[in-house]
Amino acid sequence: MKKTEISRKEFLRMSGLGLAGMAFATGLLGSATALAGDIVNGKKSYLLKNVRLETGFVYDEGEVVHTKTELFCVEIKDGKISKISANKPNDSKAIDAKGWLMLPAFRDMHIHLDKTFYGGPWQATRRTKGGVKGMIELEQQILPEMLKTSTAHAEKLIELLQSKGTNFARSHVNIEPTSKLQSLNNLLKALENKKNSFGAELVAFPQHGVFYTDSVPYLKEAAKMDIDYIGGVDPYSIDGAIEKTMDFTVQLALDNKKGIDIHLHESGESGVKTIEYLIKKVNENPALKNKTFISHCFALARVDKVKQEALAEQLAAAGIGIVSTIPFGGLIMPIPVLYKHQVNVMTGNDSIIDHWSTFGSGSVLEKANTMAQLYGYASEFLLSRSLKLATGNVLPLDDKGNQQWPKAGDAADVVLIDASCSAEAVSRISPVRSLINKGQIVY
Repeated sequence: MKKTEISRKEFLRMSGLGLAGMAFATGLLGSATALAGDIVNGKKSYLLKNVRLETGFVYDEGEVVHTKTELFCVEIKDGKISKISANKPNDSKAIDAKGWLMLPAFRDMHIHLDKTFYGGPWQATRRTKGGVKGMIELEQQILPEMLKTSTAHAEKLIELLQSKGTNFARSHVNIEPTSKLQSLNNLLKALENKKNSFGAELVAFPQHGVFYTDSVPYLKEAAKMDIDYIGGVDPYSIDGAIEKTMDFTVQLALDNKKGIDIHLHESGESGVKTIEYLIKKVNENPALKNKTFISHCFALARVDKVKQEALAEQLAAAGIGIVSTIPFGGLIMPIPVLYKHQVNVMTGNDSIIDHWSTFGSGSVLEKANTMAQLYGYASEFLLSRSLKLATGNVLPLDDKGNQQWPKAGDAADVVLIDASCSAEAVSRISPVRSLINKGQIVY
């Protein structure tokens, strides 16, 4: 089989973004510290005033040219938005949101919280030979030492994500013979320590291959633990067999009522074959529909337009989503085509600072900005639509400009941004001023 492979390390080198242009989010809501104390002391409701919410679009000859906003009071009670009412700027008991824009809290849907250097000394990436397999060898050498501090480092990384407006992540966690289940257990400790301020779902990730390093017994054990998805990585180039690896992954997910989220870096024929085989398996097992994802999926960037359209249509019909880290350079993903066919597209930071890459900023709003730049989403309307990449497909306004978020009863998972509207927030990567998770101000 013809195989055109790009290593994950090479991709990250091509697609990483620095921190240029990013204003580090500083400052909290006025009286936030006192408020946090009140919540801890049992006062589970409070009122925000001067909250900027989007209310509609302004049109000129049929084109959206501006986004209308107004200031409101937002009442939060028992972790939910209980009431949205006319603004009361003189209410001395309300907490002043200072006219900042309220948006849905951000979601990082592809990250590796379990193996990061973040919070420790600076370390650049090391050159290795042999592509992904070469990196596997490096991991086998450094993981034992990393595991000694992985819980503390994961907590520091979560705090970085929170400072960028993220309150939820899907984290892949190593399950392989070197770590066994220790990486998972260490991350579970970190998430337990952060459970009141941060949510997560976990993918059991055989970074070193399912069969290449005999991760099977550890994956079977992890599948019975507190994880949500069964992962995988490049079944052809790592394990040497698409069908054998994917059959195992699918059956393990079915047996344990889990979803699937596999890394697929292969961009040649083997990558396309893997996509098509996974589509076939999901169609044969409807329980996996809308619970199956392909991360990266670089093969979509290398096929012709006709094949892209066909694969996107098949992915949508099977309920298979794509989680893209928004690569650019020679690997621009066909995200507009995926959107056209209503494929569920999500994003994440992947690596922040680890032995794979040092370029992560922690901001999924930056990912939305990159996507908008790559595909020419420069208009008011298209910039506003790009926000959904950061929020997990939740937007304040629908495509016709009708307000659809927030509503009374929605979870109080919100971010306050120093921007006039969603379009500006995406275009300028506007600073995050505060993050509220289930009603609690955590940043």
